[in-house]
Amino acid sequence: MRKIVATAALTIWAALVAAPLAYAVQPGEMLADPTLEKRARTISAELRCLVCQNQSIDDSDAPLAGDLRRLVRERIMAHDNDAQVLDYVVTRYGEFVLLKPRFELSTLLLWLTPVLVLLGGLVLVFRATRPVTTAAAAPLSAQEKAKLDEILAAKDQ
Repeated sequence: MRKIVATAALTIWAALVAAPLAYAVQPGEMLADPTLEKRARTISAELRCLVCQNQSIDDSDAPLAGDLRRLVRERIMAHDNDAQVLDYVVTRYGEFVLLKPRFELSTLLLWLTPVLVLLGGLVLVFRATRPVTTAAAAPLSAQEKAKLDEILAAKDQ
């Protein structure tokens, strides 16, 4: 029994250690120059797989992610800098392809929504927890007292 537990623990440990090393990049896609390959991996980590939508193209096995990885490497081989590569991909596929949207006027609401929701929640909590105060009624004028006495007298009869 101990041997089974030890083997299982070793297997889980090995999987956890090796997990960060597992990328979807195929050996045929990799660039020969390690510096350029590192740039390609950095850029690929910033781009969303349009099929998976919750993974970078560096982590996705989808065919479209493979196409995007090859496109990034082609642009790097064409001597584009990182910003030019990202701009090229964004021009072709739209802002949605970026895992972290740019801070621009068109994405301002996207960036400010969490802050606005937090502030709105704080206002609601403040309003719900503050003590309720009632305003004291103003004293009746002589004319109002006379009218009230008249109404009460009519009711008693």
